[in-house]
Order: sequence, then structure tokens, then C-alpha cells
Amino acid sequence: MPNIVLTRIDNRLIHGQVATQWTNVIGANLLLVANDEVSTNKPRQGLMDMSAPQSAQTRYFSLQKTIDVIHKAADRQKIFIICETPQDVLTLVEGGVPIKKVNVGNMHHAEGKRAAGRSVSVDDNDVAAFKALRDLGVEIEIKRVPTESSEDNKNLFI
Repeated sequence: MPNIVLTRIDNRLIHGQVATQWTNVIGANLLLVANDEVSTNKPRQGLMDMSAPQSAQTRYFSLQKTIDVIHKAADRQKIFIICETPQDVLTLVEGGVPIKKVNVGNMHHAEGKRAAGRSVSVDDNDVAAFKALRDLGVEIEIKRVPTESSEDNKNLFI
């Protein structure tokens, strides 16, 4: 079984908070961005590599590749999975990736989205994905940085 230390939804993917705070607190040595677009976008990967901590390796996999290879991970790998959307996490869980808990850090506000937390906005598709994750037994928390308390997550489901 892969050693997944945290799965996070953050539409910025790898950035300062992920690199300097979360990675250190959870002891991750592998940052795995599971995202179809980023898996083939070398310039975007390069920008994220500049933000990534020296203490961790980075991988940029499509959702299907993540599903296909996650169970081959070495025991020594402490994996921090970072996804852009709840739909991506749902695809991974439905594909057999053993995710038990999801940290929701940042989902930008956009047209058609409503506030569900201080830095989280959702639309009906996001709500449906969060409900499906909850129904699959995945614990869901809203927490921007490790030093803050979790926010009430009830607005993710309405």
C-alpha cells in the first residue's frame, strides 16, 4: 500500500504554502501533482519545480498514470498528492488510489462559484464531487495552512 501522507486540493498546485509549510509538517519526500493538463505542460512544471522544496522530489502524472502506478510506490516514499479539483480526487479514489482524507486548501472564486470557506469557492459540480467523496468514506477538511484550525466544511455539500 502506498504511503500517502496527505492529499490536498489546491488550484495553485505547488506554491509557497505547499513547499514551505505542508511538506515539512507532514514529512513528505515526494510531491505528486496528479493533473492531466500539468502532466504534459513542461513550462508549468518548471515553475512549480522552482517552488518545490529541495527535500522532496516532484512528479507530474496524469490521473490515469497516478491510478496505474501508485501501488508500485516504494515504502520509503512519503507521498503528498496535490490535485487541482475535487473531481480529480474523486477520479483517483474511484480508480483505486487509497485516499482516506482530503485537505481542501484553495479553490479560487470564479463565475458561477459561491463561497464555501475563506479561500474555497464551489459550484454544483464541486459539491457533487465532495458528496461522492464523503459517500466513499473520505474525510474532508478545509485548512489553508497547518498552523490554522480546520474550517467548518458544511458549505462544501450545499
